[in-house]
Amino acid sequence: MDFLNYLKLITLLLVVLTSACSTSPPKNMDNSCDIFFEKDDWYDDAKDSYEKWGVPIHVQLAIIHQESRFNYDAKPEMEYFLWIIPIGRKSDAYGYAQVKDDTWDWYIEKSGNSGADRDDFDDATDFIGWYGKQTHKVLGISKWDPYNQYLAYHEGHGGFKRKTYNKKPWLKKVARKVEKRAKRYSAQLKTCQKELESRWDLWPFW
Repeated sequence: MDFLNYLKLITLLLVVLTSACSTSPPKNMDNSCDIFFEKDDWYDDAKDSYEKWGVPIHVQLAIIHQESRFNYDAKPEMEYFLWIIPIGRKSDAYGYAQVKDDTWDWYIEKSGNSGADRDDFDDATDFIGWYGKQTHKVLGISKWDPYNQYLAYHEGHGGFKRKTYNKKPWLKKVARKVEKRAKRYSAQLKTCQKELESRWDLWPFW
């Protein structure tokens, strides 16, 4: 193999490895500091969403963790007929934030974020911020209330108004998990936010 072909092969391998690292879930999903130190651009994405829409970073992270475990191409489970024959997925939800097609189209139309993709972290955080702001506007739920924000996120604004979650004890338990995780993420973030901010202040020199 001549030097030029060798160089091309090395470059291709680096691209593949970099792509895999950028799309793979964080190694430690239980710590917000570890998440942001591993994924260099995620803090900036979540911060941009917070500054734009007002939904705090720890609430965004807790919702994404619950919806996809930070898996960029997450989809609902496949359903089977007679436990053997696949008949399709439970919904067309997709991506980090597990957003359905119609809801995503609504977001793109109203937010102006044309070209947004559900499997891009920055677009997912922007969506969660935007949706949380709509939830606050329509339902009066605080953007800092992860429990009720998640119930409205899961059931939709109409479902929350009808209190459909009262017929789903399991969903209330999940919402409490989201709330607990959001509080933990918030506490962790307070210990590393200055360092995260300083990293961005120094960019692109580090």
